[in-house]
Amino acid sequence: MKPINEMEVSFLSRSSNEAFGRAAVAAFAAQLDPTLDELCDIKTAVSEAVTNCIVHAYKNTIGKIYISCKIYSGGRISVKIRDRGCGIEDIGQAMQPLFTTSGDERAGLGFAVMENFMDSLRVASKPGRGTSVTMQKIIKRRENENG
Repeated sequence: MKPINEMEVSFLSRSSNEAFGRAAVAAFAAQLDPTLDELCDIKTAVSEAVTNCIVHAYKNTIGKIYISCKIYSGGRISVKIRDRGCGIEDIGQAMQPLFTTSGDERAGLGFAVMENFMDSLRVASKPGRGTSVTMQKIIKRRENENG
């Protein structure tokens, strides 16, 4: 299915850019007229994915984070966040709640949060080559409140 609109953005994996990534996706998603809850869900999931790139993919270094968004008919938005970092050795293990490679300061809930706030989540990774996280959400069409 061909998207009806799309956008791409990239930025360095600095923690100060996490808010930018979240805001860029939220601004793009706004054209679907989401509820505040739907928009917060998308922003939270994007924050988790971008933070994973910063903390895990490019640990102790700076690399690029790439975000692409596509909107399809029926109110479906697809958000893909990818990096060219260290990759994930065992995706199944990494997606388990409470699993983390960053020691005690991280909760290890990033993928669980993404799964909970979005309608679908797909993770692909190659050690040494990077990781790609694709999330989708259906924005439900609201009835006109004036009639």
